[in-house]
Amino acid sequence: MDVTQELLKSNHVYTLGALGLVAILLLLSSTLSSPLSRVPGPWYTRFTDVVGRLHWMAGRKAPYIHNLHQKYGPIVRVGPREVYIADPQVVKSIFKVKNEFPKSRWYLDFVPFTITVFNTPDIPTHRRFRRLLSAPLSESGLKEFMPQIEQKVNLAIQGMAEEHKTRGAADIYKWWLYLTTDVIGELSFGESFRMLETNKINQYITDLQGAGKFGSYRSAFPSLFRFSYRFGIPLPMSSAAQAAVRRIRMYADESISRHRAIVEREGPDSRPTVFTKVYKAEDEASITQDEIRDHAQAYIVAGSDTTSNTLTYLVWAVCRNSKVKSRLVKELEVLPDDFAYEDLQQAHISYLEHVIDEVLRRFPAAPSGLPREVPQGGAELCGYHIPAGYTVTTQNYSLHRDPDAFPDPEKFDPSRWENTTQAMKDAFLPFGGGSRVCIGLHLAKIELRLGVARFFKKFPNAKMSSLEGMTDEDMVPKLFFLINPQGHRCLMELE
Repeated sequence: MDVTQELLKSNHVYTLGALGLVAILLLLSSTLSSPLSRVPGPWYTRFTDVVGRLHWMAGRKAPYIHNLHQKYGPIVRVGPREVYIADPQVVKSIFKVKNEFPKSRWYLDFVPFTITVFNTPDIPTHRRFRRLLSAPLSESGLKEFMPQIEQKVNLAIQGMAEEHKTRGAADIYKWWLYLTTDVIGELSFGESFRMLETNKINQYITDLQGAGKFGSYRSAFPSLFRFSYRFGIPLPMSSAAQAAVRRIRMYADESISRHRAIVEREGPDSRPTVFTKVYKAEDEASITQDEIRDHAQAYIVAGSDTTSNTLTYLVWAVCRNSKVKSRLVKELEVLPDDFAYEDLQQAHISYLEHVIDEVLRRFPAAPSGLPREVPQGGAELCGYHIPAGYTVTTQNYSLHRDPDAFPDPEKFDPSRWENTTQAMKDAFLPFGGGSRVCIGLHLAKIELRLGVARFFKKFPNAKMSSLEGMTDEDMVPKLFFLINPQGHRCLMELE
C-alpha cells in the first residue's frame, strides 16, 4: 500500500513538473515570437510591464524610461505590448494631424468615469469637443478675459508681499496655485474660487495636489480599481482616490450651479465665460449637460497646478542663477510699474520668452508618457514593425534632454533659445503635439508671461529662503503625470 502511494505520488509530481515545463516552454515560445521580441529593452519586459507600473506609482517612471533610452536607444520595449520612442522625427509621425495615432484607452483609466476633450480616444468625439471648446481659449478669444486675469495676478503679487512682511518669506508655490485656480474658476464659471482672498490651504487644494498621484494609482492597476469601485471593497489608497474624484466632481457641479445662478440674476451676457458659447449652442444635441459637467471637472484640474508648478520652477530656477536673473530684471525695466499685458506684448521682451521656453523644456508641466495606439496596418518605427493595437508612447522628459538638440541638457540656460535650430523645434513638445495639443496652452502662456513679469518687476531682489528648513531638496520633482515639487512649497525672500 505504501509503495503504491509513493508511486502515485511520484507520478503526480512528475506530471505536474512536466505540465509546468510545457507551460514555461509555451510562454517562452510565445514571448520570443512576439512582434516586440526584437525591440531592444530589459529582458523582463518581454513578459511584463509591472516594473514600469511600480515606477509610475512612485512618481519615478519618467527618469526610469529615460535611463532605458540612454542604454537601449531611441526605441525601447517597456512591456509585452508597449514601446517608448525618443526619436524626434518618428515622434512627429506619431503626432501628425492626418492619419494620427489615437490616444490609447489608458487615458480612460487615468481619468475614469468622464469623457472629455482630454481623455477620449475616439477621434470624432474629440473633434466635436475641440470644435466647441477651442475658440474661447484661443489667443484672440482670451482677450476679453484679460482684465480678470490681470486682476488675479495683481492679487497674487500683493499676497506674496503681505506674507513676506509677516512671515519673513513668501511661499510662491502656494500663491501661484491660488492664482491659476482662481483664474480658471473665473474664466470657466464667471466667479473665482476666492483662493487669493482667503489664503487658505483647504480640501480643494489638497485634492488638486493629489490628482496626479491618484491618477497614477488608478492607471497602474485599472482592473483592480474598477473592481474596488464597483463592489465597494476598499483597497490601499483606493478609498482616498475615490473620495477625491467624488469631491472634484462635486466642485464642478457647484461651479456650474453658481454660474447658472449668476446668469439668472444678472443676464446671459453679464459675465462671459469660456463655456458661454457652449451654453448658447444652437444645436443642443452638440454637447450634453453631463459632458459640460465633465469638462468643468477637467478644466478645474488641468487649469490649476499645471501652470502654477511651471511658474514655481521658473522663479526658483531664475533665482538660483544670478546672471539669468540680472538679465531678465534688466529687460523688464522698460515696462512701467503699472504695465498691462498689452504693454508686455508691445515691448517685445525676447529674453522673457527664452526663460519661459527653457523652463518648459527643463521642467515641463506634463513630463511623462503620452500613450498612443498604433492604427490599422501597423507602423514602421525606428526600424521595427509595431502591429496595430499596440501602444507607442513618447515623453518630453526624454525629448527635452536630447543632447543633439539641447547640448548640456540638464543645464538651465535660456540663452540657448536665442538661436533656435530645427532640431530644437522638433524635440520641443511641452504641450503635446498634433491635434491633441493642449487646449489651454494660450492661457498658460499668458499666465506665465504676466506672472513672471509682475513678479520680477515687483521683487527684483528675490532669492531663495532657508526659513523653516527650506532647501533645494523641497524642489526635487515628483513626476507622476504632472511635475510637482516634493516639498509642496517654495519659500522666497522678496527684498
